Amino acid sequence: MSPYRLYLVTDDQQDLDTLKTVVKEAVTGGVTMVQVREKHGDVRAFIERASAVKTILQGTGVPLIINDRVDVALAVDADGVHLGQSDMPVEMARRLIGKDKLLGLSVENERQLAEAESLPVDYLGLSAIFATPTKANIKKEWGIDGLSHAVAQSAFPIVAIGGINASNLDAVIATNVDGVALVSAICHAECPRKAARALMEVLS
Repeated sequence: MSPYRLYLVTDDQQDLDTLKTVVKEAVTGGVTMVQVREKHGDVRAFIERASAVKTILQGTGVPLIINDRVDVALAVDADGVHLGQSDMPVEMARRLIGKDKLLGLSVENERQLAEAESLPVDYLGLSAIFATPTKANIKKEWGIDGLSHAVAQSAFPIVAIGGINASNLDAVIATNVDGVALVSAICHAECPRKAARALMEVLS
């Protein structure tokens, strides 16, 4: 099973206790990767949240990925970092984190997808597949056809993100994508463990 299969992205609006509960439950339900996302710019809070998640993931085999911030990833010795197009350049990030950590990159259009092929990354996050309330500044909606095209074109594993939920999951999986990244479908579920388990059943 690919580590990218069921990729949880945390909700930075949830408080620390909620975050810990969601991650614990989601991992029990079968999540294969966790990315901690913080958009508020408070580095100390980011490190605290990342450390809390790292403690929960210890011994589970589920990798911890830090969104955007190489410094935070290094500070907590995370398993990897996921960069957006306006974050630190990929080559520089790779030098800092070393060759053994995972490095992901968000791609938002065809040009970025083509350029990513020559970069020292491990996987690509294709954003956004469908429009979503958690991402206000979407440049492109790939849709199922765009996702299929990207999967066929890229040499890297691709994780689909953006507006994916139980209603469109089958169509997303049919593209042979390596994994799906979810925020709301797990973080805002009544029971994150049940939500993750149900999603994992469809994914496997």
